Amino acid sequence: MERDNKSSDFLHIGYKLLNWYGKNARDLPFRQTKDPYKIWICEIVFQQTRISQGLNHYNNFIKRFPDVRTLAGAEENEVLLYWKGLGYYSRAINIHKASQQIMNDYHGVFPADYEEILKLKGVGKYTAAAVSSICFGGRMPAVDGNFYRVLSRIFADDFDISSSRAFSYFSQLAALIMPENVGDFNQAMMDLGSEICKPKNPLCGECPVNDDCLAFSLDRISDYPVKTKKVKAQDLALKYYFVHRNGKFLIRQRKDDFIWKKLFEFPDTISEDLEPFIRNVKTVTHKLTHKNLTIEISNVEVDSEVVWGRFIAQNHYLITDFEDSHDKSFPKPLENYIQNALKD
Repeated sequence: MERDNKSSDFLHIGYKLLNWYGKNARDLPFRQTKDPYKIWICEIVFQQTRISQGLNHYNNFIKRFPDVRTLAGAEENEVLLYWKGLGYYSRAINIHKASQQIMNDYHGVFPADYEEILKLKGVGKYTAAAVSSICFGGRMPAVDGNFYRVLSRIFADDFDISSSRAFSYFSQLAALIMPENVGDFNQAMMDLGSEICKPKNPLCGECPVNDDCLAFSLDRISDYPVKTKKVKAQDLALKYYFVHRNGKFLIRQRKDDFIWKKLFEFPDTISEDLEPFIRNVKTVTHKLTHKNLTIEISNVEVDSEVVWGRFIAQNHYLITDFEDSHDKSFPKPLENYIQNALKD
């Protein structure tokens, strides 16, 4: 659509947002600090997790790893353990590696420049902009799904948010309404998108900028944002064997080149001499972002010390106790299976 690109024509929208945010900002623990480490961790935690669901995880993570030095010096498996329940475990692996980057490349001091923050492992443009603006006064809009939705509706803009150019396009659009205090502006947009300008059933009557929202005035809120490209979920079948004996079971750690990176799992094959010990087979389904999983788990209760020992020696599996399994990070379907096994 055609529009006048003079930012002064739209700046009043940004100031309305700041005024609303000043009165209605969510009272969150990471809002009480400008510590870039804590802001960085919170942005990574809440990328794929609702604040209501992830807040306890964030608090526990910060309590255990209060600063970048502590995180960098921790074992990867412990970092994964404290990420347990948040999913998308590659995020935990990346922040651990990034913390070591900060220690090695920046002498333990979190970088202040947007471009330097962007060099950290796992940090994208959104996170770099959020940390830069909130902690260091950087002038970069933290464009994410909330920005796409709010800006699309304010300007009744039909630019496809699935386009590879979407981030750049909406960054320019955000600049039209962005006031001096970019850190609070970015957080105001996050809160507005989460609490008011929701994907479904938005609370337009409570929106501080509904007078300026073209989609609202045209009664076309549901038409925005426009997204045409949809990723079809891939069907994936997995098979596991829950091999156990006398309160102990066998596990191994996954590699970091596929789903469930570095988490622990059960064996995916067994030798012929273990097949007589299969007691039952259970099939469960599980959805990931772009994958529909069908998981078959065979319960293998081994009552032969000889067969048990030979299988371990041949495959180098780790042995863990039922009761100590909570100290390991498993994919959710396997964790549920273990919990049910403990009840039996």
